[in-house]
Order: sequence, then structure tokens, then C-alpha cells
Amino acid sequence: MKRKQLDLKTREIYRLIGKHSTLLLENELLVYETVLKPVWTYGIELWGYTTKSSIAVIQRYQPKLLRTITNAPWYVSNQTLHSDLHMPHVRTVFRERTATHRTALDSHPNPLIEPLVHPPNNRRLKRRWTFDEMYKGSVAGRLLDHRQLGQHISS
Repeated sequence: MKRKQLDLKTREIYRLIGKHSTLLLENELLVYETVLKPVWTYGIELWGYTTKSSIAVIQRYQPKLLRTITNAPWYVSNQTLHSDLHMPHVRTVFRERTATHRTALDSHPNPLIEPLVHPPNNRRLKRRWTFDEMYKGSVAGRLLDHRQLGQHISS
């Protein structure tokens, strides 16, 4: 769904960022940052349950758009585009925004938000929660996995 929104928005502003644009590169990147990036970052804090392939769809779109903006030839790698333009990858933006959202929820005074931050341990059907991405590789994530393993063994 986000990809379709990105396609529509890109078509709307193609004259500004396309091959025959008269704008400077800095201005084209500014158009990307202010018009297109908010389309795919809207609600990114809650993407914790999304599949890797859904994030990969957006990640594949980003270098295509950067290639259009810069008029880069086919042999310039995506990594070079990202590093030269100082554009973070989608996964990096996802992790940063999720961490910021998580710290905001941790310090929120409303006690009703507690179940969002610390979900119950009685999960069913291997469902992922919003902040599972942050737990990967952390001590809390390994503890959570061991607790789940203990529940599966005991049942």
C-alpha cells in the first residue's frame, strides 16, 4: 500500500525531480525529504509486526528514487548512492524511530500505556509485537525468548 502511495506522489512531482529537472541536486533532495519521505515514514514506529519483505519493498524503491534524482548510471551501487547523499537505509530509519517512540512511551505518565511497552508473556501463534524489532540481539530479547521457550515446553 505504501508503495502505491509513493508511486502516486512520485508521479505528481516527477517534473521537479526527474531527468529533465532544472533544480539543483540539493533542492531535489529537499523535495524528497519533505514530500516523499513522509509518505513512507508515516506510522513507521508501529511497523514492528510487518514482514521483512514489506520493508524490503520500500527499501528497493528508495535507491530507484535516489537514482532518478541524481541521474546516476546503472553501475553506481545503491550503497554508494546512500553514502554519497547521506541517506539512511529504510531499516535504519525504522530502528531509530522505533527507539525514539519506545523511550517516549517508557517515560509517559499514563499507566494504561504499560501493556504496550511490556506486553504479556502469554503469546499465541508466534505473533510479533511492535517493539520486537528492538529486542533482537538485546539481553531483554534473549530473556523473552527463553520465557517463551519455557512456556512451550511446559504446555
